[in-house]
Amino acid sequence: MLYTDEMNKLQVGLAQINSTEDVDNNLETCQRFVTEAKTKNVEFLLFPEVFNFRKTGKWSALKPESLDGRSISTLKAWAKEAKLHILAGSICESIPNSKKVYNTSVLINPAGEINAVYRKIHLFDINHDEAKIQESKWYEAGKDPVVASIGDKQLGMSICYDLRFPELYRNYAKKGVEMISIPSSFTKPTGEAHWEVLCRARAIENQAYVLAPNQVGKGAAGVETYGNSLIIDPWGCILAQGGGNTQELLVSTLDFEKLEAIRNKLPSLRHRQL
Repeated sequence: MLYTDEMNKLQVGLAQINSTEDVDNNLETCQRFVTEAKTKNVEFLLFPEVFNFRKTGKWSALKPESLDGRSISTLKAWAKEAKLHILAGSICESIPNSKKVYNTSVLINPAGEINAVYRKIHLFDINHDEAKIQESKWYEAGKDPVVASIGDKQLGMSICYDLRFPELYRNYAKKGVEMISIPSSFTKPTGEAHWEVLCRARAIENQAYVLAPNQVGKGAAGVETYGNSLIIDPWGCILAQGGGNTQELLVSTLDFEKLEAIRNKLPSLRHRQL
């Protein structure tokens, strides 16, 4: 079923993958999920953060690409061939005349064209006994929230650590989005403690579908990611959830009549005072 301009339902798929330093292998994995998604009538397929190359460490190991580079160009061709919307969860986007990169999520339409580009706003900088990570040393922060169209429905775009900042999603709620994308590479310790509760909270408080594909397994730097990708409805109910150890495709149908019924039943967005 191909989406229509006035759609009441949308079949979505989340690809939970274990990306490594091997770009060829990562893209082969993505291609398998595109093929599987097509057989399951998926209309909107989402990949996780750093789907094409995953490693923490020095900038030289990040393998930045432009939006015209290999990874996005490949997904554009697949989207056109399969007639799918595809969210390229994120790539390290090169910045002209800079050693830094953007962490960039790209929405591709079924014509194989870039529909929207979101650059991660919130950068993960921590320094304590258990871990030291300084994304701002290698990444440039994005500045703007991005709302994209899929048919007559709206998608608010974000990436991983953005999940912890509810004001971004309230910005999207004020713009009337029906869906929120959160491609991620959440690690196991924080994932076990916070992943589900934060994703469900973003769905409930903004009365929108949350689509959160997460990386699974160990990345190239040996960091264990949590998996447990989530599709959540506006009432906070989990429609589909991935496991913690396997690459897999999650599929569910988003019902926008149900979304409107929830917003009418509990019109909290209309009651806000701030």
